Amino acid sequence: MPDLSPSNDSDARTFPLDTSVIPLGERALRGVLNHVVDVGDEAEATYLEVKSPLDMNSKATAAKIAKFLLGAANRRPGEAARHFHGYAVLVIGAQKNGAPGVPRGTEAHELEDRLRPYLGPQFPAFEFGRIGVDSDREVLFVIAQPPEDGQTIFPCHKSYQGEDRRDNLEDGAIYVRGISNTRPARSGEVLTLVERARRGGKPPIDLEVQLLGPICRVDRVDEILENLRRYEEEKFTKQPTPAEDTVASIPFRLTPNVFRSPELSTEDREQALAAWQNKKVEHIAEAREHFLGVGLPGAGIQVVSRHRFVAKPQLILTFHNCEVLDYLDPDDADFEKTVEPVLRPHDPFSPSFGYSTIRPVPRDYPVTWSTHGEDAEVVLTPESFRPNVPWTSDQDDYVIISRDPQASSVEVSWKLTEDGNDAVTSGELRIPTEPLVDAADLFESVFLSTD
Repeated sequence: MPDLSPSNDSDARTFPLDTSVIPLGERALRGVLNHVVDVGDEAEATYLEVKSPLDMNSKATAAKIAKFLLGAANRRPGEAARHFHGYAVLVIGAQKNGAPGVPRGTEAHELEDRLRPYLGPQFPAFEFGRIGVDSDREVLFVIAQPPEDGQTIFPCHKSYQGEDRRDNLEDGAIYVRGISNTRPARSGEVLTLVERARRGGKPPIDLEVQLLGPICRVDRVDEILENLRRYEEEKFTKQPTPAEDTVASIPFRLTPNVFRSPELSTEDREQALAAWQNKKVEHIAEAREHFLGVGLPGAGIQVVSRHRFVAKPQLILTFHNCEVLDYLDPDDADFEKTVEPVLRPHDPFSPSFGYSTIRPVPRDYPVTWSTHGEDAEVVLTPESFRPNVPWTSDQDDYVIISRDPQASSVEVSWKLTEDGNDAVTSGELRIPTEPLVDAADLFESVFLSTD
């Protein structure tokens, strides 16, 4: 970030504002911030408002932000599209010759909760951005989406009376953006908004959906896990040599100390073995998830909405005849989670709970995944899909596996719903699978590789 302190140099660099860009992402927002620091309040326009540091937890601040958003939502689409592709930006924590920022910690969902009483339940989604000033403070950006023909008028839903009457809000009032402020609409402006609402609904949603990463195929998983389990049992019962057919069925060499067990009485050993055998189904299911989670690459989804802003979408993708498992970091591979020992060595200082199995997921994380029957399902719930801007999920969330090891491709169907829109958009695609992997080779690469 450039130096934002005042300069006495008459040749100091200036930062003209490029309004031909979409004001989303750090690079674009830095351009907006540099311009605000350069010219201060003179930067304000129908598409840009500037606020010096505010108390982000106060009712007055919530009212200021709500007023800006209401005015931005009630703009005329044609005029709005001349700058920032129709977006409008509120900058909080910046002024001429400096950006003192506001204390870090403002969360988008908390801010939205405070704004909702003023905006109403059908108000369009807005974007939220930030640029750090130092370790304790940041500049915030509230970004209103472009207005569209067919949208209703957005009135204020709650009154607010503050110390500064310019910040007041009236229940039922209609606010619009003036040249450099937000104010109540005049009669002609209300009629223009009525006309906007009459000009048809939103254009249909045209979505491009692409899988990033593979749909995997693995053969002989249950067979290999079963053989490893038999080998563990025979080692535990202290047979001098495991049965020849068992050893022959394992196509890799295991070191003897892999299957060590503590010294026990004959009766205790029999009881331990019986308990271990009773949990066979549970053990193999857990072993399979861990083995494939650490052994296979993850997948993600890329979505592009063509020429259309989609507010608060829910996109459900169904991978037919597939399963989905948690992706696990290969460095977390644990042999004993793949081959459950009959008895685990007792360590009084080790925790009884495996904390490494916990995958912390942030609140409002926009991706969930689960297996339903014979199909894998991935649900995406981002804040929005922006026009012609790819939205991409991470590729370290889940692993997708075809249930049919011989399938050369998998059918994927999807359906999309949008907040405030009763229409359902759907589509289908067919995705090639990856080359078939033998579970024995996969096991060796995960647990026995010397690379």
